[in-house]
Amino acid sequence: MGSNFVPLTSRDATPGARYARHLNAAGAALPSETVLGTVIEHLRLEARIGGYEAAEAARERSERVYELAARLIGAEAEDIALTESATVAWHRAIDAMPLRPGDRILAAASSYVSSALHLFELRRSRGIEVEVLPCAADGTVDLSFLAEALRRPAALVTVAHVPTSSALIEPVAEIAALAGAARVPLLLDATQSLGQLPLDVAGIDLVVGTGRKFLRGPRGTGLLYVSPRMRERLHPPHPDVRGATWQSGDAVELAAGARRFETWENAHALRLGLGAALQETLTLGVDTIGRYTAGLAGRLRAALGEMPGVRLTDPPAGGGAIVTFVRDDEKPAETVRRLRAAGVHLVAVPAHHGRWDLERRGLDAVVRASVHVYNDDSDVDALVTALGRRSAPAFVSSAARTDVIVVGAGVHGSSTAWQLAQRGASVVQLDRFPDGHTEGSSHGHIRMIRRAYPNPIWDDLVDRAYLAWAELSAAAGERLLITTGGLYARPAVSTTPGLRGPGCIPVDAARAAEIFPGLRLGDEFGAIYDPAAGVLDAAAAMRSLRELGLAHGVDRRTGCRVEGWSADGEGVTVRTADGLLRADRLVITAGPWTGALVPELADLLRVVRIVNIHIGASDPAAVSAPALGPFSVEVPGVGLLYGLPAFDGSAVKIGLDHGPADDPERPQTPVTAAEAATLLGLARRFLPAANGDVVDSVACRYTMAPRNRFAVGALAGTPQVLVAAACSGHGFKFGPAIGAGLADLALGKQRPDLDFLSPGELG
Repeated sequence: MGSNFVPLTSRDATPGARYARHLNAAGAALPSETVLGTVIEHLRLEARIGGYEAAEAARERSERVYELAARLIGAEAEDIALTESATVAWHRAIDAMPLRPGDRILAAASSYVSSALHLFELRRSRGIEVEVLPCAADGTVDLSFLAEALRRPAALVTVAHVPTSSALIEPVAEIAALAGAARVPLLLDATQSLGQLPLDVAGIDLVVGTGRKFLRGPRGTGLLYVSPRMRERLHPPHPDVRGATWQSGDAVELAAGARRFETWENAHALRLGLGAALQETLTLGVDTIGRYTAGLAGRLRAALGEMPGVRLTDPPAGGGAIVTFVRDDEKPAETVRRLRAAGVHLVAVPAHHGRWDLERRGLDAVVRASVHVYNDDSDVDALVTALGRRSAPAFVSSAARTDVIVVGAGVHGSSTAWQLAQRGASVVQLDRFPDGHTEGSSHGHIRMIRRAYPNPIWDDLVDRAYLAWAELSAAAGERLLITTGGLYARPAVSTTPGLRGPGCIPVDAARAAEIFPGLRLGDEFGAIYDPAAGVLDAAAAMRSLRELGLAHGVDRRTGCRVEGWSADGEGVTVRTADGLLRADRLVITAGPWTGALVPELADLLRVVRIVNIHIGASDPAAVSAPALGPFSVEVPGVGLLYGLPAFDGSAVKIGLDHGPADDPERPQTPVTAAEAATLLGLARRFLPAANGDVVDSVACRYTMAPRNRFAVGALAGTPQVLVAAACSGHGFKFGPAIGAGLADLALGKQRPDLDFLSPGELG
């Protein structure tokens, strides 16, 4: 089924889709920009006016969440209780039942681990009997056995619509009919089905579900459906002021509807986010979502079925958006680790998460892939390609050797690894962190590129950068550089040289306002207009470099810390926590950790903390191209303010190019309220159309060098060791060009154009 079946905005409006191939909707799906913004907006409202006041302001929207949840399953709003998770909903329903010793609960083999654990505890504490229903040949509940089991009194039948361990889809309507005829309540765990499969609660007494999976809501949200007839039989064991009223004395009146199962305190922002997710699901339509995801999963299932050594593990009654499999020569956890290193995110489900199912089928674990509307054919292709590669050994003995080891998987390391591999070199790439980390300086959605530079010595490298981005875009098959023009302002009375460059034009504040109406400069500023400046899709670039490198054979090992290296006449030995590696050449692109690996540069490198915020706008067009492009302003007494326009779902971004010293050995910390307030104040001054709240923030680390220079080239005395370091906050735009230069140098080609960046000249 083609990807065009679902509107393309589903992918474009999903921020997480920019960074990796996410095929884990059955674990925690990626939220949309709207859901994310809804949660953040309410949290900020609570911070401004207080939690109770914010809840009152959002009362109507909060009430609507119940209506939306009810519409999803064909119920009434009063039948819905909102909970923190499906497991919490399960506990509140089961604990409210008047279970007695000897009561039978008939549980399907598809039941989730948390449900089984609770049943075991009830067997111990209340003396109930737990009977696991056998499966038919297709993997579903054996309906004839269930009918026979229901001839004896039973307290409950429980089944998971779709289990955690496979793509099985249970015949809910048939099970409900049998339970109803026997007057035995049915509890349906719809955790893995809400949002991907249609569900009508007619004939079902209890339903539990979560917001984080196919509904694409926030984690920490769930729901409980209780039919009107079932509410008469249940009594919450822990009534709360939310679900009951203290009338007088010890008289208590329970709430009329399912809200009797709720508690007063809850995460209002998350519930509003769930409401936004429910609205998006209903607008798109569960039938539409189901057809699209089933088609995409079917394509994946067919491709995996043709791969040697890969075994599909779904039962015959499998379908929908989930596919499970194993690779015969690799444990599922290792398959998942390797695929994540390739930027393909899925999970392994161990037997202890579904023993009634997996043990019965002789499986210790399975790999589970699950798609959603933000996935497309390219994600399936990326999974199949990555799965087909065999994993490398944990380490290479001293007798074995590769051509080049690249340390670092930021933009420079990944560009270098790709360039080397596509030229035929064998490459091992190491990074101390897993993919997607935020400890360095290559994360985030967008970056700036410009031709404007203060010194003509940079002009040739700038030209090479533009050509390199065009080459990378062509190889990746997507546009990574969007030309918008850029304005770079400074006080008109400044006597020091400013930016200049090929094609750049000096303009006054009035002309600057005509070029970018979204930027407000006073008459005290002049500016340089760079018509070639633009926005780089950094997230897509990093994803593309990773995938291109892997496609050309790069042995990429994330989560592998380099402890040191030594060079001799025959090459380089690299010490890692996993063992020794040997190579003819070593390229160090370790960002903030360069000083630890290259001691001769340590005293010249200074790691600083840089923060950025994204700010909402009542009129996004006023802060998007062409009304606004990349810019910077030298603000007297403050420093250099820089920014990028709203782009591809991200709000306008600003930051200052200086910050306090940072220790890269300590985990990155979130942007503080004080840091965000400083930047927000500058936005109010220079970006009047950015009149909203801070909707996102990110911290990163710049590695600064004297005169904001780079160090690119071989180390003195060890020509087999090259470095790209200290890119001083403006290195991302040169990433593909520096990668090509390092690949040339590593393979013996002279690059005199890079001599001005020689590591020996850094001081």
